[in-house]
Amino acid sequence: MQGIQFLVDEQGQKTAVVIDLEQHGELWKDIYDLLLAESRQDEPRDTLSEVRQRLIARGKLS
Repeated sequence: MQGIQFLVDEQGQKTAVVIDLEQHGELWKDIYDLLLAESRQDEPRDTLSEVRQRLIARGKLS
């Protein structure tokens, strides 16, 4: 695939990838978003009600 190159180790195993961001910038953004979401999957979450209450308290929502 043009614009994507794999780096391999001595055994021929893929160890890294080089992505031409001019050609595949949107692809990189999607990959980055997935990695970011995965890294945060164990973080505590707020309920919609909690978020709504915080926004009301800050005057951002009525």
